[in-house]
Amino acid sequence: MKKALVASITTVALLAGISTGVYAGANLKKIEAYLNGDLKIRVNGKVAQFNDDKGLALQPITYNGNVYVPVKGIGNALNVPVATDPKTNEVIVGEKVNGTPVKNEKFHNTNYSKDPKQTTYKDKNYQEVIFERLKDGGGPSFFFTPDKKYQKLVLKIAAIDGNLTDVKISDLDQNALLQDVGTITPEDGLKEIVVDIGGVKTVAVNLQVAKNAAYMVPLIDSYYK
Repeated sequence: MKKALVASITTVALLAGISTGVYAGANLKKIEAYLNGDLKIRVNGKVAQFNDDKGLALQPITYNGNVYVPVKGIGNALNVPVATDPKTNEVIVGEKVNGTPVKNEKFHNTNYSKDPKQTTYKDKNYQEVIFERLKDGGGPSFFFTPDKKYQKLVLKIAAIDGNLTDVKISDLDQNALLQDVGTITPEDGLKEIVVDIGGVKTVAVNLQVAKNAAYMVPLIDSYYK
């Protein structure tokens, strides 16, 4: 097996497929490893071609009997965002969320979905969502349970193939309106709604959905603060 020797790599550069120059002065450890161009990586049954942000090919690396794959390449293959934060020396997989994703607490999961046909919106796969399509239209509700732990809910919701009207967010236990959102249209894209939820145990979202329309709420992009 042909292997090209790599004189020096860092864990962050290896995993993220980025330049080590960003991390100059960090606590780096010099190692010897091998680019393993003969090794194929299958993602969901298909051989994946890993590329960096400039389109250059990335190869798996073999080190101490383990195989290391660029997380940037895996992210691209799975359509999951990968970013780096030089200030905190972090590689961030998934959405940049300055809070707690709503999926980390209890939520109304009747219409929970991981089906790519429902989780993909405008060519981006949000992985886990609440999704519901109503052939005859209707007035569905769904719920989140912050359990009085947070001050704000950052809710993101998209209208698909028709308007969402009379969108209201309420404190379910106190039967109190928290925010009257009004109408969300497909042209609004993934609409962000920030709601004050201090002291709220259960948040209810009520809306009217047009005939043959759907709504989608990404459960990682929506979060508590």
